[in-house]
Amino acid sequence: QVQLVESGGGLVQAGDSLTLSCTASGRTSSDYVLGWFRQAPGKEREYVAAITRSGETTSTALSVKGRFSISRDNTKNTMYLQMNNLKPEDTAIYYCAARDPGLTNIRTSGLDWSSWGQGTQVTVSS
Repeated sequence: QVQLVESGGGLVQAGDSLTLSCTASGRTSSDYVLGWFRQAPGKEREYVAAITRSGETTSTALSVKGRFSISRDNTKNTMYLQMNNLKPEDTAIYYCAARDPGLTNIRTSGLDWSSWGQGTQVTVSS
């Protein structure tokens, strides 16, 4: 099973940018569709973005489209979430996730993802 570790979270001001990283270990990251989810206090987990195994196809939620972008470098077993023009409503714990190895499609429900990182806190002040 793959192990996922997020990094790059922090406290920023509205309008700032931040890049999150997710490093995979245990298996080759190119075996997995990877994605980002987030959960704000008192709210349900929310899909943010995902990327296919080769990186050819990406998907972002409407709430972050145009501000967030996802990418991956399989040579480094790492996925990234570039977050621009951050807003206070982006404050949440951000989780990296992987689908079962060999699957190829992006899914927006957390139930379709089998491996999760421990999360990294992003706080955006107004």
